[in-house]
Amino acid sequence: MIGLALLEIARVYLIMPMPGSQHWDSLALAYFLHSYRWVGRIVFLGFILLGAKPAFSSSKWPSLILSLVVLGVVYLFNFRMTAERMFLEPSQLNFLSLNSKSLSDSSLVIAVAHGGEAKAYPIRFIAYHHQVRDQIAGKEIMVTYCSVCRTGRVFDPTVDGHPETFRLVGMDHFNAMFEDSRTGSWWQQANGEAIAGPSKGSQLPELDSYQLTLGKFFELFPQGKVMDADPSFLSKYDSLGKYEFGKSKSKLTGTDSLSWKEKSWVVGIRVREKSKAYDWNDLKSIGTILDVVAGQPVALILSEDQQSFKAFLRTDVTQSIERLPGDFLSVGKDTLDFRGASIHTGEQVLYPIYAYQEFWHSWRTFNPQTEIYVP
Repeated sequence: MIGLALLEIARVYLIMPMPGSQHWDSLALAYFLHSYRWVGRIVFLGFILLGAKPAFSSSKWPSLILSLVVLGVVYLFNFRMTAERMFLEPSQLNFLSLNSKSLSDSSLVIAVAHGGEAKAYPIRFIAYHHQVRDQIAGKEIMVTYCSVCRTGRVFDPTVDGHPETFRLVGMDHFNAMFEDSRTGSWWQQANGEAIAGPSKGSQLPELDSYQLTLGKFFELFPQGKVMDADPSFLSKYDSLGKYEFGKSKSKLTGTDSLSWKEKSWVVGIRVREKSKAYDWNDLKSIGTILDVVAGQPVALILSEDQQSFKAFLRTDVTQSIERLPGDFLSVGKDTLDFRGASIHTGEQVLYPIYAYQEFWHSWRTFNPQTEIYVP
């Protein structure tokens, strides 16, 4: 019975934010225990059945107490402490327009634009759900968020050409993991890579997404829609937005206001398999950063709202970009909107690249060779 209890505890302990568990390289062991859990359960149940009669005959009350304790452990670690039981997906998805939105303009969202449609997913909602499955312009998307890493990613949930469904299974090195239903592989949220199971090494296609305030989202996409709160989870949401504004006091999700600490905010940029990290405090101080990543000139621009940001490719290192009042961008003789498109012709002049606001420990963990920007 002790063996059965230890199996159930270890299976969950190694993939949840328990003391020490997220610092160990124990993924292979965790996946082994998960994959062969029923083998272990059957073996231990066999021993329990073999020893039950003599145990209860010689020591009824100790055996009964141990049985109740183990049953409690099995229940707790299967129905209460697993990630998918603690963080449920929305039971319904409703979207609101600019005129019917319920959140303030300062609320942070992960925005997706595709096929002439635009949708926004408030961080205060998706930070609880971790995963929201939706469609945009007929395309299936998987909107993910890990509050312990402050990472928002949007993926095409397709594996080897097959539409796939995923469940939140736990976390590894403080980043959420999802398990696909077809192969049982585990996928890292920070980069969409399968890190355990038959699909190991495969990659989920990532879609362009942006972190904006809700006000900036509707300014850029006035016909867009924003995800509404699911009434079933109102008590679970961060209704005051403490997390998104860096006011959380939790050890796991709290923010360090200083630079280059484990929980400091950075903006990470990836270009041609290279990555670079920019201190959020520097970006707030400078506003517009012109730099080079992997030999490619880039621009990182913070909005006047001090929360929304975009990163673009520049044509060459001599190309200058100036932010004008109203978050318009001056490039040469042209004026662009915050999406990088000309306000005169609508032509895309600056091309967006992947950029993410997240905790420094997360970006460094999943981009170990990252460069650090020094102003």
